[in-house]
Amino acid sequence: MDEIGDNQYERMSLPVETRRAFLKAVGATGALIGGGGIAVAQDTPSFEFGGVTPGWEGRTPSSIDGETNPTLELSVGQTYTIVWENVDGLPHDFVILDANEEEIVGTEIVDEQGATLTLEFEATEEMAEYYCSVHPASMRGAIQIGDGDPDDGDEPFIPEGPSVELETVAEGLVSPTNFVVAEEQRDRRFITDQTGQIYVHGPDGVENEPFMDISDRLVNVGVNGYDERGLLGLAFHPEFESNRRFYVRYSAPLRDGAPENYDHTFVLSEFRATTDLRRADSETERVLLEIPQPQFNHNAGDIAFGPDGYLYVPVGDGGDGDDTGLGHVDDWYAGNDGGNGQDVTENLLGSILRLDVDDTQCGKPYSIPDDNPLVGREGFDEQYAWGFRNPWRLSFTDGELFVADVGQERFEEINIVESGGNYGWNVKEGSRCFSTDSPETPPENCPTETSSDVRGGESLIDPVIEYPHRHDGESIGISVIGGYVYSNDTIPELTDTYVFGDANGGLFAASRPADDTEQWSMERLVVESFDRYVLAFGRDHDGELYVLTNEQGTVDGETGTVQKIVPTE
Repeated sequence: MDEIGDNQYERMSLPVETRRAFLKAVGATGALIGGGGIAVAQDTPSFEFGGVTPGWEGRTPSSIDGETNPTLELSVGQTYTIVWENVDGLPHDFVILDANEEEIVGTEIVDEQGATLTLEFEATEEMAEYYCSVHPASMRGAIQIGDGDPDDGDEPFIPEGPSVELETVAEGLVSPTNFVVAEEQRDRRFITDQTGQIYVHGPDGVENEPFMDISDRLVNVGVNGYDERGLLGLAFHPEFESNRRFYVRYSAPLRDGAPENYDHTFVLSEFRATTDLRRADSETERVLLEIPQPQFNHNAGDIAFGPDGYLYVPVGDGGDGDDTGLGHVDDWYAGNDGGNGQDVTENLLGSILRLDVDDTQCGKPYSIPDDNPLVGREGFDEQYAWGFRNPWRLSFTDGELFVADVGQERFEEINIVESGGNYGWNVKEGSRCFSTDSPETPPENCPTETSSDVRGGESLIDPVIEYPHRHDGESIGISVIGGYVYSNDTIPELTDTYVFGDANGGLFAASRPADDTEQWSMERLVVESFDRYVLAFGRDHDGELYVLTNEQGTVDGETGTVQKIVPTE
């Protein structure tokens, strides 16, 4: 998934044990991590938070308990106390801003897990937001000065849409990353856990024995719990029932000869199932591709076969922030530093790859489709499209390739990707200009196409769906989690809409406009008591959709679930 912080951190591996369970009824969702015995003097009103990269976790008072980045309602002249605990051991501070994003008061940055800091202040009319300066996109909430509901009289940026319910079908996972099906007659689905396991979900629930476990081939997963590495992608060959082949992408330790100070190796491999198709044979691994990754984040995750029979593989820009720094090359745009998103000649980062896994070519364990856009031109033949930051999820519907690309400072985006398309990063973030010098205050104007000496001057294609991280003090999202077009009629209000989410727990449906030059309209799905981090989506043979979540947004614990989207009773 992304990001959710764009800094390099020391990494500490955490051991994880997993259990699975199957529920036949709707399961209750859990509260966000929090609680704990922080003692606070009661002579002033106080707020307690847990500081974790995906967002500030409200603890007390009860009005913010279990909320992520809750709105703080303050009265001018009143003294307040903020007490926050560093939950994940990454660098955090707590800063209060005015409407111009100038700091009013704040704490120091601490990176010690379990450390607690206290901030006492007097509320003033100028106070507008609070945030973590290290993770400003995800750890950010509004401040409302005065009495009453801050939303009274105001329409939300994304209007409410249909109400749905979530039926829990699997739980006890750590951080589920995929829920996919194979082209076969068996009634089963496959769930991947970021910690390295593939589980079979059948009529009686999740089988105890994994279909495959490659945890011993992974880098040590867990940056004090939060990590973007691990078992990230799974796709079954269209003829799996006869050839037994399937494909996974995972994060392995650095290979010999990798560039100095790089973080890990992205591995794309083919495996085969046993002859009865009940289990994978982990000894059949055939490595197709290895890409050195400079950072632990922006790896992208999904892989999928298209209707043309080719394997599509999204690759992130290499991580850290801005598409700059270690492992990021220079590109054609002098207005920004970096970056891999706009480059097609130095590496495969920041792009969508398209591979023919049924053939070999020039010593490679795959071949290149003849109609890939850079065949016979300057650039890597594997690349199908480029200009991406962290294209975490992708899916096909009626031949259209939907790619959700996680944003950095201001916007999240979903693109319908075409061959040879350039989707803008890091010249743009979504449809807006981006600046490596001032990511939160970029210029109004920037190129809308490459220079004429770069592949003839190709257009920078804007997304079909876009939303901001925040709008007028309202928190909208932090990291887009791509989904699927809902092609079923079980929930008629969702039919033909693109259903997706945001890591902060938002679930959305987007509708195609009559005019294809316009962006799709969005609605927020109404789900009762849904306080979880969204990690991925899945789709079964019937076109029904599933949401993969956990309570922490990190790679630890056993709170990971798979929940089916169902109509309200």
